Amino acid sequence: MSIVTKMRDFVGPYRLARLVRAGHSCFVWEAVKDETGERFALKMLKPDFVDDKEAVGYLRHEWEVAKGMKHPHVIRFYDFRTQDYAPFLVLELFNALNLKQVLREGPEPLAYLVDKIVQQTAKGLHYMHERGWVHCDVKPDNLLVNDEGEVKLIDFTIAQRSKRTLKSLLGFKEPVRGTRSYMSPEQIRGETLDRRSDVYGLGCVIFELLSGRPPFTGSSPNELLEKHLRASIPSVVVYNNNVTRECADLLRRMMSKRRENRPESMWEMLQEFRGLHVFSKKPKPPKVKLSELNVGPVTDVESLKQLPKAGEQDTPEDEG
Repeated sequence: MSIVTKMRDFVGPYRLARLVRAGHSCFVWEAVKDETGERFALKMLKPDFVDDKEAVGYLRHEWEVAKGMKHPHVIRFYDFRTQDYAPFLVLELFNALNLKQVLREGPEPLAYLVDKIVQQTAKGLHYMHERGWVHCDVKPDNLLVNDEGEVKLIDFTIAQRSKRTLKSLLGFKEPVRGTRSYMSPEQIRGETLDRRSDVYGLGCVIFELLSGRPPFTGSSPNELLEKHLRASIPSVVVYNNNVTRECADLLRRMMSKRRENRPESMWEMLQEFRGLHVFSKKPKPPKVKLSELNVGPVTDVESLKQLPKAGEQDTPEDEG
């Protein structure tokens, strides 16, 4: 039995049952609320980041962005707690791999589900945009997908308001944050972002879903960013000749250097996508379920040893 299954640690009223993922600054745990038996996902800061004001601020920001959102393709947020061993978010538990994990096996396992994945992702992002937020980090890692192709959009750490702020009106640049393989030119330049910036990111994601690789690569971070700014937009047909020209043309417009040349909104993009065929020949259902793919470990055993055992922390009253 592994160290993960042996552990019976408690954080506040939640018993940590299974480590789902270990990122740079956070663990994601499957947890059981002791009083009710309900299962949730806890996004909890690692021990080394518990006193890091910036890391705590990111969690708090994510809570402020997502706490009121209720959409079938956006992960639900239920609580943000800071009084326990480590600050953590309480989220809907959705047992699924992220798209980046699946893409380690190439694009074939996802081909049959592409239509569904793209439409559900666009609906989730459109919902965010209608609430005044730009996700700013649309990438395969932030899209969970189960065996049926149901999608949940996650991670709102760097989401921004779509309206122009006083600082932007005065000419101040925004901090440049994002994931280099999926950043729009305006994001790289530190300009104010809007829904069309997420259209660009989604274009990059769809390109990777269809080809197995992001649209741009580089031998250094600067070279990669420079390609987003100036390199000609590749055609996905070069890497997958089963993709239709009409789909390839939509992707090229979604990844236009100038946002004025992209679809005006996620909804406009969705309507256009619904009216085309992605593939010339319809893919067959995968022989292996996504949940059965061997995508490698997600457990950082050394970090687990730093977690408190039950009884080593004060147990505050449940906030409900």
